[in-house]
Order: sequence, then C-alpha cells, then structure tokens
Amino acid sequence: MDPISAPEPRFARIAAMIGDPTRARMLSALMGGQYLAAGELAAAAGVSAQTASTHVTKLLDSELVELRVQGRHRYFRLADAEVAHALEALSLVAERGAASRKWEQGAYKPLKAARTCYSHLAGELGVALFDGLLARGTLVARDGQFALSEAGRAALEQMGVKLPAPESRRYAYACLDWSERRDHLAGGLAVALLEHAVAQGWLRRTAGSRALTLTPPGAAALGPWIGPSGARPG
Repeated sequence: MDPISAPEPRFARIAAMIGDPTRARMLSALMGGQYLAAGELAAAAGVSAQTASTHVTKLLDSELVELRVQGRHRYFRLADAEVAHALEALSLVAERGAASRKWEQGAYKPLKAARTCYSHLAGELGVALFDGLLARGTLVARDGQFALSEAGRAALEQMGVKLPAPESRRYAYACLDWSERRDHLAGGLAVALLEHAVAQGWLRRTAGSRALTLTPPGAAALGPWIGPSGARPG
C-alpha cells in the first residue's frame, strides 16, 4: 500500500490534542484525579477563560476529559484511567533523560516523595507501599495481575478500607512509576487504598499540585507495609 494513501494512525489525532502546550498543561493539572473548574484549568494553563474554553471543548470532543455540570458550574476531569495511564507513559518517556538530581529540586521533590497518579498513590511512597504489600503477602500474583490474600483482605478490612469486588477486570496491577522507574500499585484496589488514606488523614493533598504529604498518623497506620525508609511524614 502506498504510505501516502494509507489511513492516518488513529493515535495521531490524540497525539495532536495532547501535544498542544496549553492542553498539555490542562491535562497535567487533571492528573490528580479530581474534578477541576473551568477557571482552575485556565489558571493552570496560564490562559484567559475564553481561550481555555476553546481548548477544553477540543479535549471533550476527543474524549480525553469528561464534564460534570453542577448548577451554573462546569467541572472537568480525565475521562478514565486509560487516559491517565497514557499520559503517565508519555511522562515516563519524556523524563527518561532527566538527571536524578532534578527530582531533589524545587517543585519536583514533593512529587517524587508522594503524588497521585490519576487516582492511586505514586512516587517513592507508592513504590514502597507496593513493595511492602508484596513482601508481607498481603498481595499475591495471579494471572499476570495481583489479588489479596485471605490474611491481606482481613487486614485491610480491619483498617476500614472499602474493598472493590475482587472479580473486577482491573482489580490490582503494576503501573510503572515515571520518577522511580519501578512499579507502584494501580487498579480498583489502589484507588480504594488512596481514598481511604486521604479520608483518614493519613495522606494530605497539596492545593494546586498532585503532591501528597504523609502525616504522622499515616506513617503509623501504613508503617507495617512501607517500613522505616518509606515512612517519613511531612
């Protein structure tokens, strides 16, 4: 087939959407997994409300974000976890040549320590928690993904975590962390763990950032899994 007449790869349109600097900043702001108002996206991208509206419409049309209307207000978030993982994978490629000292400077340092990867825990703390869940036998490998052991299920239920149905398609799986180059936990179980940790005050969100802070109660509660090296409250 003549390459000139071959159909354009379907990802080309999505790549063009993501590649625009203004839309890229908006998508990055949404990587925290929360809904953001149109004004918040405009501020994150450094553009006027009118310009932001044009870009958000394109993101909606491309099904990269979803809209929620509440009264007169419009809120947006990433369409789903697959979009988040695609953005995380692009970040992994973009940062592969970055010097390790970069992660110890400025705004990068708290992101490296602990952050949200869409709706689950990432960074040093996310990797340490995943390692600990595996080392203690709370998680066990199963069919290329992971499942809770009986003891692990009992331990998390005792902590009050609302566990998702174990038969869900994406219950627990490994997600390559773009700052650590090692896996953290993703899937429904990881979402439940993060939601519980935030609700209990074990992790504290940082306004305007994906960064999370481990609190002293969080270090105590998660200590059995993250160990002394990963339990450094902010």
